[in-house]
Amino acid sequence: MNRTIWRAFLAAAALLFGAPLAAQSAPQGEVVTTASGKVEGFVRNGALEFRGIPYAAPVAGDARWSMPQPAAVWTGVLPAMHFGGACPQAARYGLTERSDEENCLTLNISRPTAKTATKRPVLVWLHGGAFVGGAASLYRLDRLAQGLDAVIVSVNYRLGVFGFMAPPAGTTGAGHVLGLEDQRLALRWVKANIAAFGGDPENITLAGESAGAASVCMHLQAPEQTKGLFHRAIIQSASCSTPLRTLPQAEAFAAKVAREAGCPDLACLKAIDPQALIAAGAKAASGELVAFAPFTGGPTQPSATMAALQSGQFLRVPVLNGFTRDEMRLYVGYDVQGGAKVTPETYPTAVRALYGDKADKVLARYPLKPGEHPAETLGSLMTDFMPGLGITHCLEIESGRLLAAHTPVFQWEYADRTAPSRGVSIPISPEPGFNLGAVHSAELNALFPNFSNTAAMTAPDLAPASQALADVIVTTWAAFMRSNPTAQEWPATRPGSVMRFEPAGIRPVDAWAEYHCDFWRAEYPAFFGQSAKDPK
Repeated sequence: MNRTIWRAFLAAAALLFGAPLAAQSAPQGEVVTTASGKVEGFVRNGALEFRGIPYAAPVAGDARWSMPQPAAVWTGVLPAMHFGGACPQAARYGLTERSDEENCLTLNISRPTAKTATKRPVLVWLHGGAFVGGAASLYRLDRLAQGLDAVIVSVNYRLGVFGFMAPPAGTTGAGHVLGLEDQRLALRWVKANIAAFGGDPENITLAGESAGAASVCMHLQAPEQTKGLFHRAIIQSASCSTPLRTLPQAEAFAAKVAREAGCPDLACLKAIDPQALIAAGAKAASGELVAFAPFTGGPTQPSATMAALQSGQFLRVPVLNGFTRDEMRLYVGYDVQGGAKVTPETYPTAVRALYGDKADKVLARYPLKPGEHPAETLGSLMTDFMPGLGITHCLEIESGRLLAAHTPVFQWEYADRTAPSRGVSIPISPEPGFNLGAVHSAELNALFPNFSNTAAMTAPDLAPASQALADVIVTTWAAFMRSNPTAQEWPATRPGSVMRFEPAGIRPVDAWAEYHCDFWRAEYPAFFGQSAKDPK
């Protein structure tokens, strides 16, 4: 195995992180001047943090579905001690929490307390949540800031019916994907202000997981709108090639939401209670997992996803493309916790519901295995490929292959099946009754300690072997943020190969073959590049 890049990463880590993390400091304030006004932060666990900084003007009331505008200038010093409210959302899966706060466009910053002679690299984090949930406040930034020796920024952005539904005619946001426009305004804020916090505005890495990762894809695929706003990208569990609704289709869906809400006009839509509108959106979605994914064909996202990738019309920056080994076992787990039964008898029925007239071929390729719970088999099958769902292996790897035709791409897989998922990605109880493995979002606890999908941050600490792996992952991210990947070798630059990270070791695997991607490409060619070459 060629270990050149791995040794380079470890050498960089030794130089950057040879000394232990700083001990927790006594609380102290530091005032930083931004373009909007002064903010005062505080020290927590050895990091200087600023929370709840408004980067945009209010978007509630008559401003609902307005294009985001910069925050008004304030006088005096804004105490940045508390997170801003999460954007409006419903509680989901017995885990995530409800919010009604429409004026939610704030960001948070964390950096090591020690000052340096040079500016630190910057990482902007976009949270996940299927475009309908999540918040920047759920992610503990202090440990990552110290582990990366970087300035970390987390961002709230509008969700669901407020941020990813096509805005009604008569609003300034009409035709735009407002959640993405919020993110871009935040990126412009970071570009203009991050130097005051010790960050390098010419070394910004845009990163996200799940819906946040898909958002990174969207920003890559809108180069005229995002050029210069970031210089590297980290995509965690999303495919940049996933087919999306067009603007006319999104507008038809929005009209359906309005009908479900009982709103005949814009005045009603602007006045209706947030949770009533969210409930109408959920009813219109009819259980579709990513009903509020971004749409294309408007000013926010002019090009269709596959067209942008195949033509190379995207922002050509180095990409670290990651995913988890057992992504979709998470959603099987949710269903089982909700009362669904996956048995040898129900397994074929579930496969036929998902894959229709191709189910016999799928069942032949993915038979039940002796000693394996049928829910594990179903979750692994769904993880390898589901039509149009971007958090599946073959589409994630294919996305990396298409990007790699034009820019450096480094693919990796989080495969720690011993790290906790219950209490991180899924409620602790009831017990699902099968091995969840390294499910979708399980890696977040390796990056953001005690991530639990709740404001409590109550996930269990990692066991020593899992923590050691987490430290290597952070080291890898730190080196990626600082290095020029085109000058280094990584086995995963072969488009079908990924670097698998698990406690037993880090090694390249032929993920394309392991996950039967030739089979899936033959059965569903429309979801893969039309000029695809053998990725092995």
